[in-house]
Amino acid sequence: MTIRVIIVDDQAMVRAGFAALLSAQADIDVVGEAPDGKQGVEVARATHPDVVLMDVRMPEMDGLAAAREILSPPVGVVHRPRVLMLTTFDVDDYVYEALRAGASGFLLKDAPPADLIAAVRVVAAGEALLAPSVTRRLIADFAASRPAPRADRAALRLNGLTPRETEVLELIARGLSNQEIADRLVLAEQTVKTHIGRVLAKLDLRDRAQAVIFAYESGLVTPGDARR
Repeated sequence: MTIRVIIVDDQAMVRAGFAALLSAQADIDVVGEAPDGKQGVEVARATHPDVVLMDVRMPEMDGLAAAREILSPPVGVVHRPRVLMLTTFDVDDYVYEALRAGASGFLLKDAPPADLIAAVRVVAAGEALLAPSVTRRLIADFAASRPAPRADRAALRLNGLTPRETEVLELIARGLSNQEIADRLVLAEQTVKTHIGRVLAKLDLRDRAQAVIFAYESGLVTPGDARR
């Protein structure tokens, strides 16, 4: 199946370069471009892409606001694409907030071409693009700038998970990959994926990125737990 992509970035050369690279792939079709977030929302609504490559900082409407608009479609609109944030910074608060809004991850603009192509395919397949190292930094960044989590409704939602599912969620939030979780728990990697799918379904989360955020906000993990 062809992956439909739009590129939203205020730099024309970036849009052109990404479009040329992605369009050269047999399974990717660039169906639109936009120079700012406001037009990006309009293009997304008109073209119904599978993946939106969204710059973080742009005029008119920044990438965070645009991602929120795209990921919260009007009543009656069923299609909701995956949003992959593009940034020149490794981790910043804009990216964190974008993940909270439902973005599926982020990619550095200077990443190798192969990483961009792989990222589009990963996100289109429904996975979050959140490397273990980034997961750990997100937790540390979140903790440094926000108060300690409280035992609220988020924590109560954890009661719906089995002990094994809770363990898997905790390891995700510590920054372990699926294979590392499988090795830690002596499970097959496919079994880990099954557990993750159940965790996301029970907690009504979109992907791994939101799972990490939920685990911290619910108090399941704290910064000192990362990669323990």
